[in-house]
Amino acid sequence: MTTRSFEPKFMRIGVLTAALQELTPREIRDKDPDRAIEEWLDFGRELEVDCIQLSAALHPSETDVPPEAMLDPVANTLDLRKPFDRARANRVEAALKATRLGLSDIAYFDNMLHHDPTVRKKKQDFMMRTFEAASLLGINAVCGFVGRNQQHSMDQNLIDFEEHFIPLLKAAKERGLSFRVEQCPMPGWTTGDNFHNNIGYTPGAWIALHRICEKHRVGDQFRIHYDPSHAILMGQDTRSIFQYLKDEGYGFLIGGFHVKGQVIDSKGVAAWGYGGQTLERGDWINGKPSEKPADQLNAWKKQTVLCEHELPGTARHDPLAYLQNRSVDWLDHQLAARELLPLDIANTYLIVEHEYPRARIQDRARLKPILQGSIAFTRRIDQAAACMYALQHEVLAAQLIPVQGIGRQAYRS
Repeated sequence: MTTRSFEPKFMRIGVLTAALQELTPREIRDKDPDRAIEEWLDFGRELEVDCIQLSAALHPSETDVPPEAMLDPVANTLDLRKPFDRARANRVEAALKATRLGLSDIAYFDNMLHHDPTVRKKKQDFMMRTFEAASLLGINAVCGFVGRNQQHSMDQNLIDFEEHFIPLLKAAKERGLSFRVEQCPMPGWTTGDNFHNNIGYTPGAWIALHRICEKHRVGDQFRIHYDPSHAILMGQDTRSIFQYLKDEGYGFLIGGFHVKGQVIDSKGVAAWGYGGQTLERGDWINGKPSEKPADQLNAWKKQTVLCEHELPGTARHDPLAYLQNRSVDWLDHQLAARELLPLDIANTYLIVEHEYPRARIQDRARLKPILQGSIAFTRRIDQAAACMYALQHEVLAAQLIPVQGIGRQAYRS
């Protein structure tokens, strides 16, 4: 019997800069793009995070999707209309040093498998620019979606993935990067009936995609940026997902985390089920898709009729909801990550993503205490899980002392 020291390990807490899209007014940052990053780093220091996840997006003048049609508008904190060169990288690195913050990765969320070749090329060219920026900044990952070709079946999209996404992963490999796929199914991306519009939406799909990656020797470049809100949207729970990945030998796929919750509206589920609203949403007018972006936003009723995003800490503690997979069980989320995944905890990023609609306040003074509270909650939940894990799985285990009780179990709710 040995005695082991109590040494809990904590994840690195950050925030996605899309939480406050216009921290630096557009008229200022359009002329001086990197000022937006500098000011977000200053804000991040006030929020007491360890890092920021740098949001990139096509400039509003270049995008094919108007903000009015987006449930969660993106932010081009990283403006890549002009090349991100060494001089720009030096300026950002100086701001990182001054604020003593880090960058987790660069996040660009768009459809890399768009059916229109011209549109797809535009999006993929922009993704390549994020690769270049990440490489210059010494970041080892980017984060985004796979997407879906709306004119093809899901099986046909595996061919699209091999033809159009694998080249991106090869380019990432050349630059020492991994591509972390967030698993949101993006149901409102189309006014059509498709719900799963990002084919990398669930563990079974991740494994299928990774097998294709392995065939092309880019398996190490394909990773998942896990977000528990999307699991709740599809009736899943984190522990079961992580257990499944472990059972199948794919626990290594999880490369980072978004911490965003989801609160299910049981009345909405009673009305429409987990597929969401399928008709009379308002995105079709007179029997055809509306051309108005404000109408197209109604396609998101496939999701919003039955749930609402949670900023961690803003939803009530609800043990019954946790067991019914109607809300994220944050403590077990962090415990399951440690118990079931082969993570380097101290170098794993836990990024707060703010998409709680009623708290999406675009005013720095008002938003600051909201984000501070959520970030503090996230940090302390992670600390609590780290302490439980170290005590139960290391200290007690070394002395052959059993852990009490049963705890939450995979595949059972």
